[in-house]
Order: sequence, then C-alpha cells, then structure tokens
Amino acid sequence: MSEALSESPGILGGESAATSLHAAVARPLDGAPDAVLMAAVGDGCRRSFGVLVDRYKDPLVAYLARLTGSPERAEDLAQDTFLRLFQHAGRYDERGRLQGLLFSIATNLLRSEERRRRRWRTLLPFLAPTTTSNGFHLDEPSGERRVLQREVQHQLQAAVAALPLRFRVPLVLFEVEEWSYADIAGHLGCSPGTVKSRIHRARQRLKQRLEPYWNEGNAV
Repeated sequence: MSEALSESPGILGGESAATSLHAAVARPLDGAPDAVLMAAVGDGCRRSFGVLVDRYKDPLVAYLARLTGSPERAEDLAQDTFLRLFQHAGRYDERGRLQGLLFSIATNLLRSEERRRRRWRTLLPFLAPTTTSNGFHLDEPSGERRVLQREVQHQLQAAVAALPLRFRVPLVLFEVEEWSYADIAGHLGCSPGTVKSRIHRARQRLKQRLEPYWNEGNAV
C-alpha cells in the first residue's frame, strides 16, 4: 500500500530539503514517534509517510474489513484514509494517538460512502425493476454442520456490515479491537453510557437476525 501511495502524483510528488534530510536518516525513522513522523510528512517527507503507512495499515485494514465485511473495500478505504492524512498533515495536532485519528478518518469516509450508496438505492427500483438473489452456494459437498458453520459465518459478517454505523463502530471497537468504553466514547464524542447502550443494541440486532441459524445449529 505504501508503494502505491508514494507513487501518487500531485500528492506525494516533489521533495523539499527536509525530505532529503529525512531520507538520509531513513533507518532511525522506523522507531520515531508519530508526532516526529507527522511533522516530517508536513514538510513533504515521503519516507516518514511510508513508515506511518507500514505502522498502521494492518490494524486499519482489519478494522475496516470488520466494519464492511469486504477485504477489498477495506483496502480501498484504508488507502483513501492515508491519502486524506497526507493531504492534511500540516494541520496535524499531536494528541498521542494517531491510530484513533486514522480510525476517525476511515469511519467518516465509510459514513460518506454509505450515505451515497443509500441515495443510489432509492433509485434502483426505477432503474432496475427486477433483481436477482445471491444465495449461499458451495462448490463441493461437505457435512451438514460444516455447511451451517460457513453459512453462519457468512451471515454474521453480513449482519455486522448491515448494522447502522452508530452501532457497528462501537461494537467492532469493543469486541474486536478491545478498546475501552472510555476510549470509544472519546473517539465518537459521546458518553461511555451511550457507548454501552449502542453496543447492547447492536448485540440485540445481531441476535435477532441470526437466531434462526442458532436454532438450526442446535438441531444439527
């Protein structure tokens, strides 16, 4: 991902004197604090930006993949997130948690993307009056329980991705990323009580949607 970003014309093109200086001491950059790297990025240092991308790309892509249920979509959103970070590097205000800022940028990008998708979906009945269903298909036979487990996993990913962002984000941050209620509250700009409530409601929605699969699984 960092190679693709470093080749982006108009965003990463051109090096200042600060860039050459940072390139000359590239090795120590690997352990440099985020604030130092972001200051260098603000001066146009592509090496520093590459270090940040390598440092945070895996947790960012994993976070987005759990929100969207699509690794490919997560990769695209992560790259957009890093590009947005680079574009606004000069205005970065160090508060000790660059990962939280990246997650915020990514969440906002996802929210905007889904808002656009919802607008398109309102037009689909007029553009395409007939639809096809995408059922669950297996290419080779397997035991009933194995089939059911696959289907439950598929449905769980779909159910999480279908949750409204206000429920999906705190659920993923708490259950998967293992953030505390306080950290999630600070990230979302709400109270810890609101975070707990949203996580509870997210679990209830998942339980209702997946209940037929749990019941069927108990019968297998």
